[in-house]
Amino acid sequence: MNVASYRLPWRAAPAGAGVRHQRYALVWLVAAAYCAVSGATRLVLALKALAAGQIAAAELPPILLTGLGNDLVTCLYLCAPFVLYLLLVPQRFYRRAGQRMLVWTLLALTLYGLAYLGAVEYFFFDEFNSRFNFVAVEYLIYPHEVFVNIWESYPVAKALVASGVLTALLLGLLKPRIVSALADENRFRQRIKPAAALLAALIAVHFGIDINTGRASHNRVADELAANGIYSFFNAAVNSHLDYTQFYLTVNEDEAAARVRRLVAQPNATFLPGAQNPLARHIRYAGAPKPLHVMVLLEESLGAEFVGAYGDKRGLTPNLDRIARDGLVFTHTYASGTRTVRGMEAVTASFPPVPAEAIVKRSHNEGMFNWSTVMHENGYSPTFVYGGFGTFDNMNYFFGNNGYRVVDRTAMDGAKFSNIWGVSDEDLFRNAFKVFDEQHARGERIFSVIMTTSNHKPFTFPAGIEGVKASGGGRESGARYADHAIGRFVEELRQRPYFDDTVVVIVADHGARVYGREDIPLPSYEIPFIVYSPRHVAPRRVEALTSQIDVAPTVLGLLNISYDSVFFGRDVLIDAADRRFVPLNHNRDIALFRDGKLNELGFRKTHATLAYNPITRRQTPAAADSEGAKDAASVFQLAYTLYANRGYRLH
Repeated sequence: MNVASYRLPWRAAPAGAGVRHQRYALVWLVAAAYCAVSGATRLVLALKALAAGQIAAAELPPILLTGLGNDLVTCLYLCAPFVLYLLLVPQRFYRRAGQRMLVWTLLALTLYGLAYLGAVEYFFFDEFNSRFNFVAVEYLIYPHEVFVNIWESYPVAKALVASGVLTALLLGLLKPRIVSALADENRFRQRIKPAAALLAALIAVHFGIDINTGRASHNRVADELAANGIYSFFNAAVNSHLDYTQFYLTVNEDEAAARVRRLVAQPNATFLPGAQNPLARHIRYAGAPKPLHVMVLLEESLGAEFVGAYGDKRGLTPNLDRIARDGLVFTHTYASGTRTVRGMEAVTASFPPVPAEAIVKRSHNEGMFNWSTVMHENGYSPTFVYGGFGTFDNMNYFFGNNGYRVVDRTAMDGAKFSNIWGVSDEDLFRNAFKVFDEQHARGERIFSVIMTTSNHKPFTFPAGIEGVKASGGGRESGARYADHAIGRFVEELRQRPYFDDTVVVIVADHGARVYGREDIPLPSYEIPFIVYSPRHVAPRRVEALTSQIDVAPTVLGLLNISYDSVFFGRDVLIDAADRRFVPLNHNRDIALFRDGKLNELGFRKTHATLAYNPITRRQTPAAADSEGAKDAASVFQLAYTLYANRGYRLH
């Protein structure tokens, strides 16, 4: 090689080369690369969705066309800082070696990031059937847990290497144009017009286009495919703390209160006159209360689709099925959302899933009325036992400031197995029994919410368990291991002197993942809810429509505890069928499911009515139900108002 002829890529082209390309050609290269990568990612995802039957072939062209438009809009935002830099950098500095080195470095990092982003989008969509959304935003708040989970769950190393190879190829292909652009000699006044044009276009799209523009399909998956991941991510981040009244359908405040009071009324409930909270009411049960110990197993991602007692034929849950045969099984139970914190707020506080954040993660969530409030008043000592680090998702703060003694991973010893999310369910339950035994020895009444973590990617488990792969077994191994641990828990409980006086509540925090074309695909929200106490609760199956927000009121009814309440949920064992309702959330969409209809409320005050067929498990557009829409708006509006005004209390 002739060393004298070698020229570093950021050095100037030889004098007299005659190249006078606009320096903005660099921007066009980045924009073209981004659109190519984003378009290729969309095409791969769309073909995968087409093969899975999630979209129709006729939907493919509009998906790709609308997607290209969304990519171009996103390009304006992404390229604006680069355009501004190229506009302002002086010509005397522009052709220096240091500036050229900086541009080459930034281009390499940008192209590498775009290539890797394509892989990230593929795996995110495969998991959530969605572009980057609130889940992506929330996960980045806890980078340690999330990044380790990603490393253990996905082929990150291969994606990094492949991105590096693709970046090198692109840089080699684009090198002549980059070198030409770096030899540009345009003056400042020549650079103003292109920059001004981009600024004008950016202002136009910023005020004329939002996340819902172009989303006219009745197929959620098609709309998600057409969306742009980066745009969706930043839109979710900006709107993570929404003012409900500004963005969603509302009704008069007095009307909202009256509608919700009608929905939560029960034969044994008397509303308290003069109470600041319109839902304040006294719930009365005849006879003496049953001061039984209560242990709530809040099971990670255990959708009803995996449980034999709910119709699954794979035999994944023999222990749970056996428990169900001897327990009270609620066969039509729905989670309120798709995140653990949604399940927590629903089960422990009987609170609807107001968009966008769960109250567990919001500020000013101290001293809210919840299950532990009632249990405290009846002589219980509530605990929250969690296998992971309770700082994640603000769990420790929420439970610690709402009446629970918190026991998380930091207080657990002798874990035989753990991964990034927490100790194994067996280790969790062993440590929980240590807490319960100490409480029993002190003569305390046990009320505990126990949150598991094992049934979660990366799906790694202790070795040597029949039917459970220590790694690589996916969701089926997750369900099998959750069932194994639940079986061990019940067997351990049988050995305790307090077994006969204990109620075990088994309920999932949410389903495994969101499947389906609909904005809120109901089958994905179906979860098990089983109450097990052989001495006190007779076995039977309850067909009533049940929500997670009904768990606490229903169990309190089984305990025959009379109490003052502001819960949004009701005791489904005594309520009227025409008033049963299920509040639901997915990303920014919310809905009330009732009487076979979903009344959906969307961002920008939109609403729609859909009929749900439980046989086909499909939703179809139905005639507008204005009363149903008002009921839905009333539930979420009142919940938001009570939270915002710190009014989710009795007094």
